[in-house]
Amino acid sequence: MRERTIKIQKPRTYCGIVGVYGVSGASKDIYYGLNALQHRGQEAAGIVTRERKTDKTFFNVHRGPGLVADVFRDEKLLTEVLKGDAGIGHDRYSTTGSTENLKNVQPIVVNYRLGNLAISHNGNLTNSHRLRDELTQEGTIFQTTTDTEIILHLIARSKKDSVIDQVYEALEAIRGAFSLVILSDDQLIVARDPYGFRPLALGRLGKGFVAASETCAFDVIGAEYVRDVEPGEIIVIDDEALRTGETRSIFLPEIPRQSRHCIFEYIYFSRPDSRIFGESVDKVRRKIGKGLAEEAPVSNATAGSDAPSGEDDAKLVVISVPDSSNTATLGYVSQSMKMGIKARFEIGLIRSHYIGRTFIQPDQDTRTLKVKMKFNTVKGVLKGRRVVIVDDSIVRGTTSKQLVKLVREAEPAEVHFRVSSPPIMHPCYYGMDFPSEGELFANQFDGDIERMTEELNVDSLSYLSLEKLLDSVPLDERRGFCTACFSGDYPTEVEVNTKEEFEANINEVKI
Repeated sequence: MRERTIKIQKPRTYCGIVGVYGVSGASKDIYYGLNALQHRGQEAAGIVTRERKTDKTFFNVHRGPGLVADVFRDEKLLTEVLKGDAGIGHDRYSTTGSTENLKNVQPIVVNYRLGNLAISHNGNLTNSHRLRDELTQEGTIFQTTTDTEIILHLIARSKKDSVIDQVYEALEAIRGAFSLVILSDDQLIVARDPYGFRPLALGRLGKGFVAASETCAFDVIGAEYVRDVEPGEIIVIDDEALRTGETRSIFLPEIPRQSRHCIFEYIYFSRPDSRIFGESVDKVRRKIGKGLAEEAPVSNATAGSDAPSGEDDAKLVVISVPDSSNTATLGYVSQSMKMGIKARFEIGLIRSHYIGRTFIQPDQDTRTLKVKMKFNTVKGVLKGRRVVIVDDSIVRGTTSKQLVKLVREAEPAEVHFRVSSPPIMHPCYYGMDFPSEGELFANQFDGDIERMTEELNVDSLSYLSLEKLLDSVPLDERRGFCTACFSGDYPTEVEVNTKEEFEANINEVKI
């Protein structure tokens, strides 16, 4: 088959993880949890379970490319193959390593001197090149091209006498973003990097325990949310925890005074019904939308119009770009109404849920077609009206331009574009696939709103300010947020070769 390069148009999340310990038939709960986290990765999925037979412990594994429902289409996989009372799962979107290589699909499993070990990772390491080179020089043979395998090799080469001590030593050596669930013969280990970039939560399921990237995974299996895993925390869940109901924790050294949670989890990534970083996503997104209305209102009266007030009021409608901007749009409309602007929320764009949340577009003609496949306008809602489009972000600008073109074809009187995040000016090295600076829409125009407005072919364009965004999220003396994609202020050092690989590969996928 001919190989071609295709480019990503929307930000994509970097995987969802689930871990279960002490629950009969754990694979089913992991399966449903992964389904709830499907928005975090649609390239591949996998489950590993621990099964005890008399004096032996076995790891059962099934992984494959595609959506969770496709990978585990055969129900016997859950009931007859993936037996056991503990396990971990993974929804994959590749940050490093092609999914074409099935060995890159997680969880990754090894057998070493202390027994079986499996790992699922959400995040991106920023010192992976140096560590991989060091391990290779020492004779390590890599089976995958993922940074996750580096963590496994660091654990396996440790001279420590217990799994938890080996994990601790390995995590001391890595840098960047990582939320992990690690399964051994006797334990489920749950860990998070010292900055807490990516979300990770702990819950109870009967007498057992569950961990997941988002709490929506708990809801679907009836688990009770207990708390977030703390930045730099390593939680040990074993049979003693089942007996006492208490887990054990140790913490990595050099935990910063403030965390640096990924603020884009609130803007776009996480489901609105989840609770992450100590707050409801729905609540934060509504607050973000309200802030956007305060900063960038669209008034009722059309410039130069002599139409009666009521007639102008009826002409102002606000539409979301479904589904990720729905909640912020509701906040925008409610705040507009409080400000005396009679804005009506309308469903002006219909999204096909049979097209992936994020799609890839090989050429301009196909880009246009795929936007039309994914979205269609309700012309009767838009024709003759002043339309405010609210979206969560603009990355390359291609999708936004095509959406505006679609809306224009419905013959509105005006089109105004509002973005519930600041302009994305810089790439991310901690778990988002924003492209290189030169391909970012706002960066191409040096943040010049007037030029971007003309390029999008809208009557006005406004972004949420970084100050207002930070006012909308739960900040305190311990809880801070990473805003590097907006500000260029990276919380940790990123190795040069990591940046070079990112520039070369992160926007390209081979098919």
